[in-house]
Amino acid sequence: MDGTPTVLVVDDSQTKRYLLVNWLTRAGFTVLEAETGGEALSRVGVDPIDLVVLDVRLPDLSGFEVCERIKSVHPALPVIHVSAHAIDATDRTQGLTRGADAYLAEPIEPDELIATAHAVLRYYQARQRAELLAERLTGLADTTVAVHAAPNFARLLETAATGAAEIFKSPAAVVAETFDGDCLAGVCAGPGAEGKVVPWTVDDRGVPTGATVRVQDPAGWALVDWPRGDTVTVAAARLREDRAPLYVVVPTATQTARTPVLVQLAQAVASAVEAQRSFDEEHRIAVTLQRSLLPRRIPEIAGLDLAVRYEPASAQTEVGGDFYELVMLDGHLLLAIGDVAGHSLHAATVMAELRHALRAYAVEGHQPGEILHRVDELMRTLLPGELATICVLLLEPATGQVRLASAGHLPPLISKDGRVEYVQHSAPLLGVRAPRPADLEFVLPAGATMVFYTDGLIERRDATIDEGLTALAACAARVDDNLDRFCQRLLVELAPDEIQDDVAVVALRRH
Repeated sequence: MDGTPTVLVVDDSQTKRYLLVNWLTRAGFTVLEAETGGEALSRVGVDPIDLVVLDVRLPDLSGFEVCERIKSVHPALPVIHVSAHAIDATDRTQGLTRGADAYLAEPIEPDELIATAHAVLRYYQARQRAELLAERLTGLADTTVAVHAAPNFARLLETAATGAAEIFKSPAAVVAETFDGDCLAGVCAGPGAEGKVVPWTVDDRGVPTGATVRVQDPAGWALVDWPRGDTVTVAAARLREDRAPLYVVVPTATQTARTPVLVQLAQAVASAVEAQRSFDEEHRIAVTLQRSLLPRRIPEIAGLDLAVRYEPASAQTEVGGDFYELVMLDGHLLLAIGDVAGHSLHAATVMAELRHALRAYAVEGHQPGEILHRVDELMRTLLPGELATICVLLLEPATGQVRLASAGHLPPLISKDGRVEYVQHSAPLLGVRAPRPADLEFVLPAGATMVFYTDGLIERRDATIDEGLTALAACAARVDDNLDRFCQRLLVELAPDEIQDDVAVVALRRH
């Protein structure tokens, strides 16, 4: 507690109450008065009371019952029983058993009363500090786990800010720099409020490596509405000299000596931020590598519109095995899309080999089925144990004549005038020795759009493949005039917010 302790004196005797109030006031306490047990109960929890001095015999309720009721709601509020009547061991035992912290009987000495009051207050102050620390350490542990489990940088800052607000029961802000050098702040208005992320700039000059704490003017951290008349305490944690520090900002009134929990929170969140920065760096490298293995540009072909969307898994640092190919060969468009089993650098390596082999066999003039047969032979010879799905199409733009072969890949769909049809061509995966059917031949009519995709677009843990295909058909029934916008809409409407698997979509429309 801060400042002068407040004592509630409860006694129906005006003379006795006068003496108790006088002694306590002269000892430096702030004193409130009540004549009955009911009045005392109505004031506890409303007035800022730190100690109750309670007569055993009251006109409405016994002091034992009043004490018991107080302790049932406010177990950390100390109570001293006083009695002006002769008592025996049974009375003392009942008073202490029912919750009182001390029992004084006539004749009461002023010094004994004051000493007893200070003694029970010291005990409860120590208890409150211990309980507060235990509660905050529990919140610190929960927040540490939560920030390390955050899926991205923004969520990490939101989680850290809401965790700090819960720990200190106050507004809180957490400021850190992303891998790209953008400075962001997670802010929370108080316990129970939702966190949000806003841009923020901090002058990091002079902040040393390690943990530092300083008290500052809240005007310099105008991220939330701080309590009036208070300063803010800022804990800065800088794990490496070449990294920007992380800041945790809370009202100074929430802090205890040496600010141990605040410092530990700043260090824990800084550690999570460093891990997230490393993850983002690795993910950036992985995505750059993966995109370098895909076509650099989409060919411009008279009579055809083409669009592509490729989204790597947001929760993975590894590159994956999804790929597509678009290239003109001898007046025909070669379109291929595939998915190598696995999600790793090895899968991406296999993907690159298959893509280059497919291109080489297509350049030799082979038809789709023969291309897949040769790629399958290559896989089983040089890459035994690997599995992949591929769909290959050769299209003559002028006539719309199509030859298509699939190796276990999800069926492409054709959308025209609101009608959607899947192009079924069942065949074994690459890497499996089994007979393959003849190529599928058909004409893609003018105005029709074909959509090719990988399983990341439609597969969900809570839905079947058939449900995913039905959802895709419903979404693709309407094709936007702009194919890029159409592909983007497929991703927005079908793919989850946090993509768990790579997604490749290729759309082709014949004029």
